[in-house]
Amino acid sequence: MKPVLSPQEAVELDRATQARGVTVDDLMERAGWAVARACADLIGGAYGRRAVVVCGKGNNGGDGFVTARHLARWGMRVVAIVLQDPARSRDPAAANLRRLAEAGVRVRRFDPAMLDRELDRADVAVDAIFGTGFRGEPEDDWAEAIEGLNAALVPVVAVDIPSGVDGTSAAVEGVAVRADLTVAFGAAKTGAVLLPGAEFAGDVRVVDIGFPDELIPTTVGLTEPGDVAAILPDRAIDAHKRASGTLVVVAGSRRMTGAVRLVARAAGRMGAGYVIVAVPRSILASVQTELTETVFVPLEETEEGTVAPAALDAVQTAVRDADALALGPGMTTNPDTRTFIRSLVRECAVPFVLDADGLNAFTGEADALSDRKGEAVLTPHLGEFSRLVGTPDGDRLAAARRLAARADAVALLKGSRTVVAAPDGAARINPTGSPVLATAGTGDVLTGTIGGLLARGVDPFAAAWSGAYLHGLAGIAAGRALAEGTVAGDVAERLPEAIQTTRGDAR
Repeated sequence: MKPVLSPQEAVELDRATQARGVTVDDLMERAGWAVARACADLIGGAYGRRAVVVCGKGNNGGDGFVTARHLARWGMRVVAIVLQDPARSRDPAAANLRRLAEAGVRVRRFDPAMLDRELDRADVAVDAIFGTGFRGEPEDDWAEAIEGLNAALVPVVAVDIPSGVDGTSAAVEGVAVRADLTVAFGAAKTGAVLLPGAEFAGDVRVVDIGFPDELIPTTVGLTEPGDVAAILPDRAIDAHKRASGTLVVVAGSRRMTGAVRLVARAAGRMGAGYVIVAVPRSILASVQTELTETVFVPLEETEEGTVAPAALDAVQTAVRDADALALGPGMTTNPDTRTFIRSLVRECAVPFVLDADGLNAFTGEADALSDRKGEAVLTPHLGEFSRLVGTPDGDRLAAARRLAARADAVALLKGSRTVVAAPDGAARINPTGSPVLATAGTGDVLTGTIGGLLARGVDPFAAAWSGAYLHGLAGIAAGRALAEGTVAGDVAERLPEAIQTTRGDAR
């Protein structure tokens, strides 16, 4: 796992490191050197090249001054362009501005035309305008400087986070620097990992500037292949089908027969050894023809062909000998079916994943989800999330944590950068995925992916973040082969490939 820090955590890390005797000047010197090194690496050397370093106020500007000094020392022709009156700079940034001038590096006050001229002949530019604590919309000279960097035909390296990106929520309210590379100090910041901020960050390179490892928070992290490979169960040489995990799938209705197929297929492709499908009687025959590897439980149904409350005993009997449950896709919002879902959630003693209409059964009542016996993973998309707890304010990490706390369950907020949160505040951000996943049924595949992991004994939090990772990787594989013709079933079929790729990448 790669740690991901909020701006507040980054400030606290600075303070804790300084309490151990490392000065702000020490940190700034190492940070500036690391950015300079990244610039030289990006363009294949420093000597004889040209660089423009655009510096704001505070420590971020100070990092830029140090970067400019090191680039000049390595033989680059450098101009540092400052947006704030140098007389207003305070130490340690002011001290590094003086050192820069003493080293003979050109320092110029910002002027749009001058910035454009310098960028026209530069080989690389550095964005040291705003730090991770920025919020809001850049204005006046600050906005013009960002627009100038974006118009330049040279690589741009951002210091810690692209200027104009909210360091907490990743929101971009006005203009923001579109960097080719972001050099992150100690750990990546949430604003450069979540969307839309991640689109502006380019590649993110984490560099060591002297923060003690034990001080770097690990509450939030970016999932890596090794994390997933470490929790994937190996099938024993003497395993039998139930030893590989038994999953009960309760899904589908007369109007939506496809959902249950996708959930069950994904669970099987994740290695669940025994998948039991419980569906309304009226769709049993049609589902049986396609799911030839599964066992079936016909359920009592409503006049609309949805699961009826009278089906509860049959499902509980099936779940009693199972390891996990997948519940919700394609079940509709029929009031009687809603009653069934709420009763099953309350009484189910095994871990379960709840999605789609399973979540809709608790519209406006997220707290009621905490009234249950088993551990739960909730997998809403933005619409389902909003129906549960209200529209989020744009901070996806905070939103997922809020739902996890209210429901006392693992919450997976689906999206281009899926976020998974545990009730204790721990969270993972998923780096995998593809635009081809924006098609009907892929959420059902995710439900089956997580359900399969739960059935194989993976704990709910790990099942959620590893399931999201593998689902995203399967989407990438499907998109590579089928492009925009990808459908949800293609993603399910590529889950074994995603598992093998992950194990290979972890070596």
